[in-house]
Amino acid sequence: MTNSDILLEAGTNELEIVEFFLDEDLDGESYQGFYGVNVAKVLRIINKPEVTEMPSTPHSCVLGAFNQRSRIIPLVDLGLWLDKQAVESGSSKVIITEFNRVVTGFLASGVTRIHRLSWDEVEPPDAYVDSFSAGSITGVVKIEDRIVFILDLEKILAELSPGMGMNLDQELQSDSESGYTALVADDSTLIRNMISDLLEKAGFRVIKFKNGQEAWNELEKIKNTCSSEDKSLDSLVHIVVSDIEMPAMDGLTLTRKIKNDSVLGNLPVILFSSLISDRLRHKGVSVGADDQVSKPEVSLLTQKAMKLIRDREQSFKSKF
Repeated sequence: MTNSDILLEAGTNELEIVEFFLDEDLDGESYQGFYGVNVAKVLRIINKPEVTEMPSTPHSCVLGAFNQRSRIIPLVDLGLWLDKQAVESGSSKVIITEFNRVVTGFLASGVTRIHRLSWDEVEPPDAYVDSFSAGSITGVVKIEDRIVFILDLEKILAELSPGMGMNLDQELQSDSESGYTALVADDSTLIRNMISDLLEKAGFRVIKFKNGQEAWNELEKIKNTCSSEDKSLDSLVHIVVSDIEMPAMDGLTLTRKIKNDSVLGNLPVILFSSLISDRLRHKGVSVGADDQVSKPEVSLLTQKAMKLIRDREQSFKSKF
């Protein structure tokens, strides 16, 4: 197996990031800030194309749009979004991404290389870093002699175009008597709380975690309780809903560990992520996820969770 084969495997708690930089003027001195984005979100990297201005844009960082392979793609200047005093470069690059079913170009001064990392090397930003990035940083990692900030491109797009964000169906029916327990793992406080509110409205008891490692630690405690108190797994937890991109342990690794466990293996797992697409869905399948929901489809989450739990209950009953 080659290194590239290893990088494509799911459930190894590894990721690849494209490292890029922004040239800045910092108090009259040149400065380079280094940033990263998950390779899974990147379609291609190109030289800055000819850009056509649009009649109206939500923010000055939206420079216009360009034509790439017969597709009109908006271009976002990351330096402007991050409020940097950008320095013009004749070798600027555009990182074309796809997530949440949206294709966008992000302008950077240049691209360095692709790095292979483990999620346990990625630290969440502290309050200080968060305050200076307008909440646009999801992770921090030290690479060689520099700090690389992993950007939250989803948040940037959601703020530029709120219609692309997650919208809840206000007519969702509640089922306050369901009595099910769900474990939710997501490193975004906003999304974690949104999922919890949605499930609680449907009658779930929700236990929230900031990453896959915290969720796995709780599942191991549940296993021990099942053993020591002679309880069934179904009396303690019914489903796991997990993001994919998370520090410490990602959702693919969490899913693989659950499905390979002799006690937890039948516990339903839903992956809920901006990375759910036709191009990447095979990764969730390969680790045994029972279902996958992209973030724009958040309103489907409850009904899919209910179906998985009730199908499992019915299957159990049919055996007796």
